[in-house]
Amino acid sequence: MGVVGEIVMESFDGRLWIVTVVLLVLQCSHGVAGRVPAMFVFGDSLVDDGNNNYLSSIARSNYFPYGCDFSMGPTGRFSNGKTFVDYIGEMLGVPYPAPYADPNTVGARMVGGVNYASAAAGILDDTGQHYGQRYSLSKQVLNFEDNLNQLRAMMGATNLTEYLAKSIAVMVFGSNDYINNYLLPSIYSSSFTYSPPAYANLLLNSYARQLLVALYSVGLRKFFIAGVGPLGCIPNQRATGQAPPGRCVDNVNQILGTFNEGLRSLVDQLNKHPGAIFVYGNTYGVVGDILNNPASFGFSVIDRGCCGLGRNQGQITCLPFAVPCTNRNEYVFWDAFHPTQAANAILALRAFTGSSPRDCYPINVQQMTLINKF
Repeated sequence: MGVVGEIVMESFDGRLWIVTVVLLVLQCSHGVAGRVPAMFVFGDSLVDDGNNNYLSSIARSNYFPYGCDFSMGPTGRFSNGKTFVDYIGEMLGVPYPAPYADPNTVGARMVGGVNYASAAAGILDDTGQHYGQRYSLSKQVLNFEDNLNQLRAMMGATNLTEYLAKSIAVMVFGSNDYINNYLLPSIYSSSFTYSPPAYANLLLNSYARQLLVALYSVGLRKFFIAGVGPLGCIPNQRATGQAPPGRCVDNVNQILGTFNEGLRSLVDQLNKHPGAIFVYGNTYGVVGDILNNPASFGFSVIDRGCCGLGRNQGQITCLPFAVPCTNRNEYVFWDAFHPTQAANAILALRAFTGSSPRDCYPINVQQMTLINKF
């Protein structure tokens, strides 16, 4: 499979997993409501909820069948339904953060949080440039600072300080810096310039600078930082034919090790700063558990997309008005790159209630909401 690790669980039908998560969402949101005033989302297409709709980009998903299982239809979310942060927001008891690029995201609509994520975005500014416009990490930070000025004018400096300290920032970066940069030598020179460990360190240094200098320094204190999942197992990489049928592309997964291990170590370093609460989400481990034991989570298809064309339905991603699979809750991957709603539900649940470093480190998101150091 190309992923290590197993988890023993009672076998669930995919639909029962969704029902289980919904019930836990209701339970968690009731207990957390009021403790977290806002959620600010920074990242890529895994958590973009419509920002790229307003950019000159070919990385868009504001068309059917994207959103076919979402109450608001195709919004720009890269899934058939809810994303990872949609579930996290429900568990936190906050509204879905509005996309920054939406002209209506002003005034009171910002108070519950804002989503700055952008499809094709990376930690590095040039990552994903072949897709057109996107908000890189540095640009997303600038967009946040723009909103911060508006929020300060609305609530005053003292109230803003407490508001930011209680809010949670969700960071989902790194995947594009590999699949839309380092692993595309015909377009980007990074793989010729850097060894895998050196490239990981380049990413980590850039990431740390933005986290500390740009976000922590202005008052955010609680951060959930997701690691990169096993990219060698997504349909897009399986479709390259670099691995035998039924297997992941192991060398792609292996080069991620330095980055994920470094990100976890970075969390330890950042937690030494006054009032800081940084949590590392072990995306690689959780997705690995799902891929190694799919039936335990209600999945029957792990090697191809529910919507897409070509080998593993991963050579061409989901096109407008394509007909997706009907048993979507049994698929781990929705398209060539992104998880289904069912997989996102599990990722969110493990991040929110996880009890071991296999899920998140050093604590989970729910525990983070109980800590106030301001």
